[in-house]
Formats: sequence, C-alpha cells, structure tokens
Amino acid sequence: MAKIFLLATMFLASSVLTTTAADWNIMNQRTRTRSGLQITLKNYCESWRINVELSNIRDFSVVPSECTSYIGKYMTGTQFKVDSEATIDECTLYLNTLCDLKKDGKDAWIFDIDDTLLSTVPYYKKHDYGGEALNVTGLEEWMGKGKATAMDYSLNLYNDVKKRGIQIILISSRREHLRSATIDNLVDAGFYGWKSLYLRSEEDECKTVQEYKAGVRKELINNGYRIWGILGDQWSSIRGHPAARRTFKLPNSLYYVA
Repeated sequence: MAKIFLLATMFLASSVLTTTAADWNIMNQRTRTRSGLQITLKNYCESWRINVELSNIRDFSVVPSECTSYIGKYMTGTQFKVDSEATIDECTLYLNTLCDLKKDGKDAWIFDIDDTLLSTVPYYKKHDYGGEALNVTGLEEWMGKGKATAMDYSLNLYNDVKKRGIQIILISSRREHLRSATIDNLVDAGFYGWKSLYLRSEEDECKTVQEYKAGVRKELINNGYRIWGILGDQWSSIRGHPAARRTFKLPNSLYYVA
C-alpha cells in the first residue's frame, strides 16, 4: 500500500511539474508592476527591450520566448528604422559642429560592422529573432556567404564622414578568417574607402569584445589619430578607455555582446 501511494504521489508531482512547465508564461507570473499598474505582454516586452538598450539588462543569451515575436516585429518594422535614423541624425548634427578638424589624415571615425553597417537580421529571422541560443558556427557560415544587406541610413552617414575627409576605421568582433568574405560583403553593399579594418585575431580570443575594441582605440590614438566618434549597436563597441569624443548607439535587442 505504501509503495502504491508513493508511486501515485510521484506521478501526481510529475504531472503537476509537466503542466506547469508547459503552461508557464511571464504573464501568468506577473500581471502588475510593483506599483500596481496593470501590464500586458506588449508592455512587458517593450520594457524588456528598452532596458536592454539602456544596458540595464545585460549578458542575456536569448530573447525571452514570450517576446521573440514582439522583438522580431520591432527589428523589421517602421519604429526600428525611425529610431535608427534618429541616431544617424544626431551623428550628423554632431559632425556639423566639428570646426577643428585638422584634415591631416589623422581625424578618424570608428564604425562597427554587424548591425551597424551590415544587417544580420535575416540570419536571426531564421532563428526565432534571438529566441534560440547563438550557434557561432552557423552564424559564421552565414557571414562567410557575404549576403548581409546594407543598413541604408548607416551607409549615408558613412559616405558623409568620408566626404568630410575623416578617416574611417572599421572595428569588428568578427574573426580574422572572415576577412575576405567581410571585405567582399562590405564592398558589394556599397561600403568602400575605409582606412583600416580590424578583425579579432587568435590573440584577441581571450579578451572580451570591449577590451579588444578599447585596445584597438588605444593603438590608434598612440599612432596619432583623433577619434571624433564611434557608431555601434552594442555597448561593448563604445565603452572602455580610451574613449572617442562622442559615441552613438544604434538599437539592437536581438543579442548581447560583452
């Protein structure tokens, strides 16, 4: 009898746990804020996205499953383009204030590549808009095909910076073995005429992306460059010392790179 009771108890507990796991949803756990405001799933996902952009939410490996549809709609929709173009407008306004450019070949502007110049959204679309854990091998295979599309508003800024006689420096967390594919993809998408392209070497593998990019900036400054600005989509592209005179961040809620 005791054995039967134990088996029945184990079956019931297993059933409850299975049901709970299958039915779990953030909105079943939290329908109000701490102050008592009623919230919807859209409220929750928008708050999550904003806090990612503010760097309050860090080191996430996947987008919450409840929010992948919302994030996908944002990253492919009008609001993302409006937000991104607003960033570019601020870059342009700042450039217009630069009255002390030396034009001696040492004025520089740094661009990140992925989701700054070239969009990886088509890749992430096939992987639940960040809802799947990143497969580095799969992403690099996709990058190797050189099919990433240009982010038009960034291309406009890129060409504007170039026309002003400012040297363009590209610093990417892509690995060195992707150099040829990256160059071909950039040129095909309309980006050319940069001064230097930095990719991660084997020696950089033990560094965080922020450490690696800050190290490149230190090298540039030691070589006499004046870094007037940086445009990137990750905080790791613009944080750290030495810093640029101004930094600008494009929105990206698909992934986090430290």
